[in-house]
Amino acid sequence: MSQQMGLFRTIGVTAGGRGVSAFRGYATASRAGTMQEMTVPPRHSEEQHMAERLVDLRSDTVTRPTAAMRRAMAEAEVGDDHYGDDPTVNRLETRAAEMLGKEAAVYVSSGTMGNLAAVLTHCGRGQEVVMGSECHIFHYELGGTATLGGLPWQVVRNTRFGTMELDDLRGAIKTPAGGESLTGVLCLENTHNRCGGVVISPADLKAMADIAHDAGVPVHLDGARVFNAAAALGVPVAEVVREMDTVQFCFSKGLAAPVGSILVGSAEFIGRARRTRRMLGGAMRQAGVIAAAAYVALTEMAERLPEDHARARRLAQGMGDLPGVEIDLDTVQTNIVYFKLDPPNADFVPTLRERGIMLNGGPAGGRLVTHYEITDADIDTTLRAAREAVMAVAR
Repeated sequence: MSQQMGLFRTIGVTAGGRGVSAFRGYATASRAGTMQEMTVPPRHSEEQHMAERLVDLRSDTVTRPTAAMRRAMAEAEVGDDHYGDDPTVNRLETRAAEMLGKEAAVYVSSGTMGNLAAVLTHCGRGQEVVMGSECHIFHYELGGTATLGGLPWQVVRNTRFGTMELDDLRGAIKTPAGGESLTGVLCLENTHNRCGGVVISPADLKAMADIAHDAGVPVHLDGARVFNAAAALGVPVAEVVREMDTVQFCFSKGLAAPVGSILVGSAEFIGRARRTRRMLGGAMRQAGVIAAAAYVALTEMAERLPEDHARARRLAQGMGDLPGVEIDLDTVQTNIVYFKLDPPNADFVPTLRERGIMLNGGPAGGRLVTHYEITDADIDTTLRAAREAVMAVAR
C-alpha cells in the first residue's frame, strides 16, 4: 500500500466543559498500516485562537454528560432490564411516567425507536398513520413505520406554527363508515423542530386530539423536546401532554443525557410496547448504567432550559440584523434558530465553520441549536463570526 499522509485536528476539552485546547498534527500511514502521530506546538495568535475554539451549535444532541451524570453512571445499581430487574431503569421509568401524568413507561435507546414502537403498537397492519407534513417522523425516521409495519401515511399540511388546520385534519381521519384504510393513530410533535422549535399550546393540542378521539383514534406525541415546550409555557410538562395517549421524549437533547429516550402511556399500552421494543431489537440488559445519566437529566436539567431559550433568542435577533440573513423571530420560541440566506450564498456557512462555529446548513440557510454547553460568550463569538462572514462574503 502506498504511503498516505493526512492532516487532522484534535480537540481536547477540560472537565469544566468550556475550556477548549487544540493542537495540529499529522499522521502518516506506513506500508504496514500503522498510524504515527506528530504534534506541532499550537500557535497563539488571535486568529488561531478563534479557529480553534469550537462553538458547537449543530444540535442539542452534541452535549457531553455532566459531572453528576458521570458519577451516577459509575455508581449505578444494575440488573437485567429484560427481566425487569434493573432498579435504576425501573426508577427512571416510574419517575418519567409520574412527571408526565401517565401510568407507565418503557426506556428505549432513541427517539426514533420510541416513536416507532409507539406507532407499531397503536396500529394494526394496513392502518393509516396521520402526521404533519413537517414532522420529524415523516422527514427523518427513514420510513420505519411504513417499512416495518406496513402502515401507509396520511400527511396533513403543517401551519407555520406546527399545528394543522382542523378541517384538514378532520378530513384525513378515516373511520369504518368510509370503506377506506382505517386511521390507526394521529402523530403530533411538540416542540416542532422544522417549524422553528415552536411550542404548541395545550389548547391547540387538545383541539387536534379531540378530532382524533371523537373518531376513536389514539394520539401519539413526538415530544423529543417536550420539556422545552413546558419551560417556554411555564407549566408542568404533564399539563402539556394531558390530552396525549402516548408520548415519547428524549433524554439526549435539551436534557443533555448521553443516550436514551422513553415512551409513556397507559400500563396496558406500555406492556404491549415492551414486546414491540423487543421485536425492534431494543431489549436491554444492565441498562442502568445509561439510565442513571438519564435520571439525572430528568431531575436536574429541565429547570435550566430557559437559559437556552434566552440565548437562542439573542442569537436570532443578532443574526437577523445582518444583511442577507433572514430569521422569522416569531418562531424562535425555544432553543432552535433557523435562518435563510437571501440571496443564497455558498460561502456563508463554510466561512462560519472556518471560524470555529459548528452548524448545520448550506447555501440557502441553516439551523443553530443552543444547549447547556453554550454560554453567553459563545453567543457573542458566534455573532462576531457571522458579521465577519457577511463582510467576507460581501468582498
